Amino acid sequence: MTLPSPHMRVYVVSDSAGETGESVVRAAAMQFYPTPVDIVRAPFVHDAAGIDKVLATVKAGGGIVVFTLVVPELRQRLVEQAARLGIAYVDLLGPVLAVLQQAMNKPPRNEPGNLHPLDEDYFKKVEAVEFAVKYDDGRDFSGIAKADIVLLGVSRTSKTPLSMYLAHKKIKVANVPLVPEMQPPEAIYSVPSHKIIGLRIDPAKLNLIRQERLRTLGLAENATYANVERIKQELQFADKIMTRIGCVVFDVSNRAVEETASLILDYIELGG
Repeated sequence: MTLPSPHMRVYVVSDSAGETGESVVRAAAMQFYPTPVDIVRAPFVHDAAGIDKVLATVKAGGGIVVFTLVVPELRQRLVEQAARLGIAYVDLLGPVLAVLQQAMNKPPRNEPGNLHPLDEDYFKKVEAVEFAVKYDDGRDFSGIAKADIVLLGVSRTSKTPLSMYLAHKKIKVANVPLVPEMQPPEAIYSVPSHKIIGLRIDPAKLNLIRQERLRTLGLAENATYANVERIKQELQFADKIMTRIGCVVFDVSNRAVEETASLILDYIELGG
């Protein structure tokens, strides 16, 4: 389906939070970078009226629908109405549920919201996420001693998104920004070096990232924050700190957050 707008808009319809559908769409959208893909989540849709409302919006403004509905009646409603309105759609869960049902000779429960059962594993994840938020970007250095992993790096090396990604893997992460004008907390020299991970980035790549950040904030692109010489100074300072600690260092220059996180998880699994 061709949209008049240069932006492709994808509506993720779910009878739960819609996280699964959004993750799949984001992964697929990366294959079309830099063409922008706008993701609009329509969570907790529990009746035909909710489906009709979303489809009316899609019909009016253009877009496609990706859905993760576990209730058969809702899936059927969306398929029928989308076909009637000429809206392209993708059913993410339906085919998988059908194959599993056939292979297991057992019908699915068809209960929305079963992705996150309230068990010990779930609460560990919540605890890790709360930890990452509390000890993000050096807000509270007391978290260094309590963390499973401490991330070090200059500004815009993906410390915060990495912390949150790893938190969803039940890993408590504190991250500390490295700035030449401010010595890092002494605590980073006290914890075992295998618990600390340095993040390195190419100066030219960081320059582009920071310029884009300044544009987003409506600030001048020639600000000191994005100055190449300033960036090199920051990276040299960071390298000295990481060398002193003797920690492992990962280059994030051309890596997505998920790829860097995978390297960190492998490192943790190997015992640091």
